[in-house]
Amino acid sequence: MSDLESNTLIKLGKVTIHDKVWADRIKLISEKVIPYQWDALNDQIPGAEPSHAIENFRIAAGESNGMFHGMVFQDSDVAKWIEAASFSLVTYPNADLEKLLDSVIDLIGRAQQADGYLNTYFTVAKPSERWKDFAFGHELYCAGHLIEAAVAYYQATGKRRLLEIMSRYVDYIDHVMGPESNDLPHKYCGHQEIELALVKLYHATGENRYLRLSQYFVDERGKQPSFLQEEETFGGPEKTKWFDLEYHQAHTPIREQEKAVGHSVRAMYQYSAMADLALAAKDTSLADALRVLWKNVTTRRMYITGGLGSQGHAERFTIDYDLPNDTAYTETCAAIGLIMWAQRMLQIETNSSYADVMERAIYNGALSGISLDGTKYFYVNPLEVYPEAVEHRYDLQHVKPERVSWFGCACCPPNIARLITSIGSYLYTQHEQGICVHLYMANETEFTIAGNVIKLETITQYPLDGHITMNIASEHTAEFAISLRIPAWCRNPKIAINGQFLDVQSVKVNGYAVLKRAWSKGDRIELELPMIAELIQSHPDVRENSGKAAIQRGPIIYCLEEMDNGSNLADISIAREAQLTAELEDDLFGGIIVIKGQAQRSNKALWEDVLYQPLANATETISFKAIPYSMWGNRTPGEMTVWVRLHSSAQS
Repeated sequence: MSDLESNTLIKLGKVTIHDKVWADRIKLISEKVIPYQWDALNDQIPGAEPSHAIENFRIAAGESNGMFHGMVFQDSDVAKWIEAASFSLVTYPNADLEKLLDSVIDLIGRAQQADGYLNTYFTVAKPSERWKDFAFGHELYCAGHLIEAAVAYYQATGKRRLLEIMSRYVDYIDHVMGPESNDLPHKYCGHQEIELALVKLYHATGENRYLRLSQYFVDERGKQPSFLQEEETFGGPEKTKWFDLEYHQAHTPIREQEKAVGHSVRAMYQYSAMADLALAAKDTSLADALRVLWKNVTTRRMYITGGLGSQGHAERFTIDYDLPNDTAYTETCAAIGLIMWAQRMLQIETNSSYADVMERAIYNGALSGISLDGTKYFYVNPLEVYPEAVEHRYDLQHVKPERVSWFGCACCPPNIARLITSIGSYLYTQHEQGICVHLYMANETEFTIAGNVIKLETITQYPLDGHITMNIASEHTAEFAISLRIPAWCRNPKIAINGQFLDVQSVKVNGYAVLKRAWSKGDRIELELPMIAELIQSHPDVRENSGKAAIQRGPIIYCLEEMDNGSNLADISIAREAQLTAELEDDLFGGIIVIKGQAQRSNKALWEDVLYQPLANATETISFKAIPYSMWGNRTPGEMTVWVRLHSSAQS
């Protein structure tokens, strides 16, 4: 058994972000994306796939005629939009938006049934099939997202209306399938979500029954024989092995699971809930199980971008080191789920491996899911795209060569919106001895240590460069620790306190430089994390990347786009000893660092009307340019690749 540190998060309202990368994005979400997504939920985006999500609630409330439209979990899109909008209110108070949210919440209340039940699909489309499809009905999943929305809105505004609606619904759920019920015993949702939401509801209300219900759902999952196999829908519409018990992470009790299997988003929400329960219930067995799963995910089943889920069919994990690039599924929601899980692991224990992965997924696997203007989205985030092949190959039908304005299954757009508007809550954790800094952004925060209010100002352009300055402001001298994450990619960090350099290795604990001293107003920390552009290789068992490398600078993974490098990116090769140059381009995407260098590609003039010929060194030298992976697809559509072939310098 391992101890739990029980680190706490610094609340969103206590962090003010000034960072150019993030402040602009939060403002964009608040001012443009939230109104855009509201229009999408009301089918007012020309050319976009219809949502009908708000209309479904009107029909369920008896205020409109018509049929239910959309996915069985369409309610969750509204819930995540409410959550994103609630987070935005913390940074950008908006009376009109708050009034709109109040009206939506009132509508949700009117759609709630007399017994407390709340789900538009089963109220409007299948009223006689309530609680008959746990594998794919998503009833508890939708409830979970609505609970999260209720907690977020309550924390942002102090208003309890949605919290009361959802508490009433959860009371009903507990009555019909809770640990003391005989109506629907030993049930749980095929798609995890309510488990983590119930812990949030417990913290918001102090009602122990909600924590107990979450524990019950988690502990029941995986017990055999599984009730899921008795449901008509089990195995999915195709009745294949791809939708088996592993798909639902229900193949064995959760404390005995050692590999990440099945639907990747379901897994991430499951692990997040387990971490929440480990902390809330002081359950070290859950924490120990999570450490085993973390190792499997991050050392064998995760893409270099922080993407998860290598197979499009069933949106699932496959086997260790199976990480194909062009057919990768890597759903935006899965990267977000990994970020959520990492944040919770940092509450269990301060270890930089969690923050390193969290940062990787944020800057690469998640941000790629939204366009720079906020109105187009990727559901799938492959690491190689050849648009013509996408158009003609069946195994690439899940891949989009361009972001789209909305999806019929629109879980990702509001999910990325709620991540960005809440990003301030991912920067720090606090414990009795001090504060831990996990992510570096220009911001101001405030926290209390032993009764002393401490203000911390961070000045940086990270990740454009790795220079970070922190100014401490405190009315009284106070002794506490400031723990600074030293990223795994940084090999020569430097730290100075009030101009005096210290030996970083002598204060490094679990990947953090622990600076414990009596801090006074005016103290300054300078942290230098040198960023170099370098070639990264993958494990030899990742077959698709054999003889290839990716480009990384700091936390940013780079890719080549056709617009900068011409077509047939697969033909380009970089010398293993290549000199890579990082350059700031102010006029590209608002100012980014690009990576440039020399490469080789085939001399196409020697291949006119020839399909095969004897091996020869018939290449020419070219210049290449790489851009951050998250930025790809924001210009002219074309090819993209992260992994590039290698050659020895003797061939150059």
